[in-house]
Amino acid sequence: MTPPARTDHDARRTEVSQAVWRVLAAHGFGGLTLRAVAAEMGATTGLLTHYFPSKRALLRHALEVLDRHSADRPRPAAERAGQASGLVMLRATLLDILPLDAESAASNRIWVASWDVALADPELAQEHAERYRRARERMAGHIAQAQESGELPPGARPEDTAAAAQSFVLGLVVQALFAPREFPAERQIAMVDAYLAGVGGGAQGAREVSG
Repeated sequence: MTPPARTDHDARRTEVSQAVWRVLAAHGFGGLTLRAVAAEMGATTGLLTHYFPSKRALLRHALEVLDRHSADRPRPAAERAGQASGLVMLRATLLDILPLDAESAASNRIWVASWDVALADPELAQEHAERYRRARERMAGHIAQAQESGELPPGARPEDTAAAAQSFVLGLVVQALFAPREFPAERQIAMVDAYLAGVGGGAQGAREVSG
C-alpha cells in the first residue's frame, strides 16, 4: 500500500490543529480529549492516535497551537506603533497581551487555563517557562532601547524591569478576566500607562509613553 503523500499528511495535521483550537476555544484545556477532537473533525479516535500517542502529546500540541495562534493574531497596538522603539514599543507589547476585546479575552482565557495543565507536568512547565522567557527577552530589548534614548533611567537591569512588567501585565490579565466590568479596556490601558509612567519617572514618563 502506498503511504500517503507528504502534502496529504501536512494537510491532515493542519486539520487536526484547527480542530484542537476549536475544542480549546469552546471547552478549554479541561475539555481537550482525543474523543472531543475526533468529534470536532468527524473522525475516529483511532486516526488521532497516529498524531497523539499519549495525552501529553495532545497537550503539547495544543500548547504549540495556542502559541502559534497567539503569535499570528493581530497586534493592533504594535501595528499603530509602527517603527517606534523603546518605551512606545514596550507599551504596545503590554497592551497587545491584555484582554482588550472579545478575541483577545478568549485567547487569554485559554492561556490562563493552560497554566494548570503545564504546572501539572514538569516537561510542559519547562516549555511554558521558555515561552515566557522569550517574551521577557523581547521586552528587555525595548527597555534597553528606552534607556539608551533617555526615556528610562539607566540604572536598572533591563531583564529585571522586563520581569516586573511581565508580572504586572499578567496580573492585570487575570483581574480583567475575572472581573471584566471592573476592568474594561479603558481602565486596563490607563493602568498600563500609569505603570509605565512610574517606571519612566512620573509625569514626564507618562507624556513620553502616551504621546
